[in-house]
Amino acid sequence: MAIVAGVDFGTLSVRVTLLDSVRGRLGTASAEYPLARKRDDPDYATQSHTDQMQALVRAMRLVLEENNVNGQDVASIALDTTGSSVVPVDAAMQPLDDYYLWCDHRAHEEARQITELARTENLEAIHWCGDVYSHEWGFAKLLHWLRHNPDKRQRFATALEHCDMVAATLAGVTDPARVKRSICAMGHKWMWNPKWGGLPPQSFLSKVDPLFDGIRDKIGGEYLTSDSISGTLSAKWAVEMSLKPGIPIPVGAFDAHWDAIGAGCREGDVVNVVGTSTCIIAMAKKTELVPGVCGVVPGSVHPAYTGIEAGLSATGDIFEAIARRAGVNVRELAKGLEDYRPGQTGLLRLSWDNGDRTVLVNPELGGVTFGWNLLHTAQDELFAAIEGTAFHTRIILERMAEHGVPVERVINAGGIPQSNAVLNQIYADVLGKPVLVPDGTPTSLGSGIFAMLAADAFSTIEEAQKAICLPYRSYSPQPKSVALYNELYPLYRKAYFALGRVDAAATPLGMVLPELRRIAASAHA
Repeated sequence: MAIVAGVDFGTLSVRVTLLDSVRGRLGTASAEYPLARKRDDPDYATQSHTDQMQALVRAMRLVLEENNVNGQDVASIALDTTGSSVVPVDAAMQPLDDYYLWCDHRAHEEARQITELARTENLEAIHWCGDVYSHEWGFAKLLHWLRHNPDKRQRFATALEHCDMVAATLAGVTDPARVKRSICAMGHKWMWNPKWGGLPPQSFLSKVDPLFDGIRDKIGGEYLTSDSISGTLSAKWAVEMSLKPGIPIPVGAFDAHWDAIGAGCREGDVVNVVGTSTCIIAMAKKTELVPGVCGVVPGSVHPAYTGIEAGLSATGDIFEAIARRAGVNVRELAKGLEDYRPGQTGLLRLSWDNGDRTVLVNPELGGVTFGWNLLHTAQDELFAAIEGTAFHTRIILERMAEHGVPVERVINAGGIPQSNAVLNQIYADVLGKPVLVPDGTPTSLGSGIFAMLAADAFSTIEEAQKAICLPYRSYSPQPKSVALYNELYPLYRKAYFALGRVDAAATPLGMVLPELRRIAASAHA
């Protein structure tokens, strides 16, 4: 028997779950930290490393106290984080600035330059991340920081993903050369792949900008999958968190990837981690490139498989914004949505309020809603927004399936599906497949599973999943709703590609509004 701690750093809080290898989840506690935004710069989103570490201490102490567990009995600690959330540090591993959080979108120009040069030079790495380098990813964010902080460049030693920074901090690492780096993080956001010897060549990076001279060596260290050990808990942080020093810390990963493991993901599954945004995670034995998808990385989700990541740049954030404009919260606005029928609003809403992550990878898009009339309400828009995120998900799953990724089961994980039966049913109807939802919160179960492996409580991920993962609630597609959504989906798809690509600007959209009115009338009838 072993007790371990699984840690999940989200956008606004950190959750710590204690798991027993026999009894399962013992309890979860969380602590919040602030997110810095600027009203005059909607692309700005940063967070303090110190705030996050202090929140981890509070959450750890609270979960031990609430569940009457002696911290000396905790055998390991594993952690996942948001990403790409990047922090520059000095030679002593001290932050030179706050994290550029995953939702910080300031690096538009840097991402465009990286993409254009990579395409011009036919850089193999760009094909493995969907032929577009995103403004949400590491090299773009680091270059933006270097360009806008000339006074700090001399002290810059390296940049770290959030998961690697926290693991190194807990292990007391003070030398950047000793950092263990996550293949999950570096593969999906920094174009790392063993196929071409790791990171892109220095010659390419220097051509992007001379500020990147020597950067390949600085982003060094050992690159490992999450069945490897990053370090052991230092005496300092053991005291802070009331744990035993020396316990193992496995190499970390991104939250969505470990959420997929915690949701029971296996080959053939697609896991929609639906929260403020949506991360779509799959894994496959066969490796094939998928155009427009965020990354195809060996060992990123499960060490023995190739991980595939896609997603929506905003989901819950869209719902929150609609409710905020209406002067209510989402829970209040959602009351009564269960009585809505597919297509009845006559609205078709594209989910681009925070740009497009997949498959267009275009940060400059904005939310679009077709079909408004004078009687539409905020609740109508909310229902259409849920439908829109489901349609967008269908576009992504179809793209993945076209390129050899098996899509046999759909699992809705993340926080929103736990309390939104309407969303789960709409996804089942739009996708035409049963949607499985873990019967309980799977967040931080994935980190708990990797902590179990580090503590030698289980020998394989599958063995740990069988013992720890939750049973499912199932939402089956309803034939009448499926038929209506099969009429609406082609309209969504046409609008998505016509408005989302400059080269498709001439695509006719004149049939969209009449068709929306016809489908709405049919739904009411």
